[in-house]
Amino acid sequence: LAMGLVGFFGFAYELGLTPASAADFKWSRPLSAVAQKIYDTATQYGLSVIPLFLLMGNLIARAGVARKLYDASNAFLGHRPGGLAAATIVACGGFSAICGSSLATAATMSKVAVPAMRRFGYHDSLSTAAVAAGGTLGILIPPSVILVIYGIITQTSIRELFAAGFIPGLIGVLFYIGAVRYVVWRRPESGPAGEKIPWRARLRALAGARGALGLFVMVMGGIYAGIFTPTEAAGMGAAGAFLLSLRGRRADLSAALFALRDAARVSAMLFSLLIGALVFAIFVNRAGMPDDLVNFIRELRVPPLAVMAMMMAIYIGLGMVFESLSMLLLTVPVFFPVVEALGYDPVWFGVIAVAVTEISLITPPVGLNVFVLAGSLGDVKTSEIFRGVTPFWVADILRLAALVLFPALSLAMPMWLYR
Repeated sequence: LAMGLVGFFGFAYELGLTPASAADFKWSRPLSAVAQKIYDTATQYGLSVIPLFLLMGNLIARAGVARKLYDASNAFLGHRPGGLAAATIVACGGFSAICGSSLATAATMSKVAVPAMRRFGYHDSLSTAAVAAGGTLGILIPPSVILVIYGIITQTSIRELFAAGFIPGLIGVLFYIGAVRYVVWRRPESGPAGEKIPWRARLRALAGARGALGLFVMVMGGIYAGIFTPTEAAGMGAAGAFLLSLRGRRADLSAALFALRDAARVSAMLFSLLIGALVFAIFVNRAGMPDDLVNFIRELRVPPLAVMAMMMAIYIGLGMVFESLSMLLLTVPVFFPVVEALGYDPVWFGVIAVAVTEISLITPPVGLNVFVLAGSLGDVKTSEIFRGVTPFWVADILRLAALVLFPALSLAMPMWLYR
């Protein structure tokens, strides 16, 4: 609403609105521009991927898939010091890959992983931080709703964005496991080793997760191979998630209605945010801000990498007070023309922008994953989760630096598959 109002009145001001001319001003021009933007957004075929992926995530969350993924990860990692926390990170990555929502991942895994870690004597600071940080993987590992929205705003290939987000997502999992190992090295009592599980039981647990793994392979494999468009893949994924919930006997009429209603509600929220951002972009472009910013940077005569460093610093600062999607929608219309003028790949910048936005989900004071987790558990203070999440925040900063300095980490897959 804030972005939309500023965009509307800012655009009207650029068309000649002043306090003195308000009575005679032709309001039809800004109203027509906003109405057209709302209509174009609501009827854009590519955006139908959003409610379909949300529906897939809702059905997956109610199908017991999170428990199966956690059991499979725990079977292979749980016997090591900090292994249950590492298993939680891996399970969050797997669940993110078929859910696409960080908040849903954090809320779901909190009910599955935290009680198990408490039984083995894990400190709440480590167990909750592992879930909060692992949940952030949901907006980068494809299929990612935020990557879709970035692609729509910037007219960037969603297939290439999905391919580009895969390796950085895996790097995120590895860096988070490294953070767990660091915490356990500093304080061994915070993450004692669990039970060692025989290989037969490990394979049985892995077989239990084959439905979720098969769904991910079908959706993402179909996109990467060019069999499905992202929208078609989202439809196939929603259908596959419904079949998984039927097989797990978790689907009934009330569950299906809840999944549909929640997908519609969140879709409406996301579309409202997107429309507000696009109206704001009308004003920003009409005012010439992107061109002025490009010219200003050229006059500074600083290296392009220094400009990227300044952008990342702004993102991290905004992440302390902004929700992740709103932050991305507010900044992309301003930053993207600068990135293009500097000659950077838009797919690479999309991954960078989403990766730095990911950090905001665990950055105080507005770390939404932390608040979702605290609300879901009810008996852990947010301050304790924020203290525990610090090593994971550092791991995110290190990964962000690696992605900025080595663009091949993001661009290797899309170049191999599509270019």
